[in-house]
Amino acid sequence: MMKEYRIRETEDYEKLVPFFIENELEFTEEDAEEVPTDLVKCWEITDDGNRLVGAFVLARREGEFICDGIAIEKDLRGTGLGRKLLELGIEETVREGGNRMYLVARAPEFFRRNGFVTVSRQEAPNFFECLTCPQYGISCHPEVMKIDL
Repeated sequence: MMKEYRIRETEDYEKLVPFFIENELEFTEEDAEEVPTDLVKCWEITDDGNRLVGAFVLARREGEFICDGIAIEKDLRGTGLGRKLLELGIEETVREGGNRMYLVARAPEFFRRNGFVTVSRQEAPNFFECLTCPQYGISCHPEVMKIDL
């Protein structure tokens, strides 16, 4: 029997953080410098057992829309669920009056396939917290990317 997945908005951002950490998108260093962020909307994907299998956070920093987190469980990557979340974030950005979205990509090829292009860090708002992350340059080589909408 095929599993069913449900995508829905959630206001429980704190529930998504451990999921991002488990999927190696965030780190747990307490002394990392945070950049002020305004949450716009969060989505979650759950399976028919109500297990969290995907999440997306759309936020604003310095007046620009950013993907502040997107993750899919490893065994479900390549199924189209990540693309669906990305599409929701893009649609919401346009609905909110945005004409571009930025992100820091650990999987830049996924985002390139979905219309994003690599830009210099200086061309993006200040949301590149990666420099203080212990994974940066060792196990993680992220790219700053944007899509014009």
